[in-house]
Amino acid sequence: QVQLVESGGNLVQPGGSLRLSCAASKTTFSIYAMGWYRQPPGKQREFVASITSGGSTNYVNSVKGRFTMSRDNAKNTAYLQMNSLKPEDTAVYYCNAKDPYLRNYWGQGTQVTVSA
Repeated sequence: QVQLVESGGNLVQPGGSLRLSCAASKTTFSIYAMGWYRQPPGKQREFVASITSGGSTNYVNSVKGRFTMSRDNAKNTAYLQMNSLKPEDTAVYYCNAKDPYLRNYWGQGTQVTVSA
């Protein structure tokens, strides 16, 4: 089992940037596929981005060109760099880890608010 701790959420103005971090407890972090999901107010949780153990990334269309997901296996940490933020990016952002047996693990979430 792996524990995930997100950080980096904040209040930011439209057009601003934030970097979210997801620290994992497992030293076998490198074998996990990692992902970011978000839950806007009053809506269901949705996929944002993912990165495989090999470093391949995938993004939802609404964030392509603005968000970049990366990982540092030496630090057991995944990141989500968010640029050109929009009010519709406001949500609780959750980190996800998927092990080779396709079991899912979730962090507690971090709030991102984009508002003037």
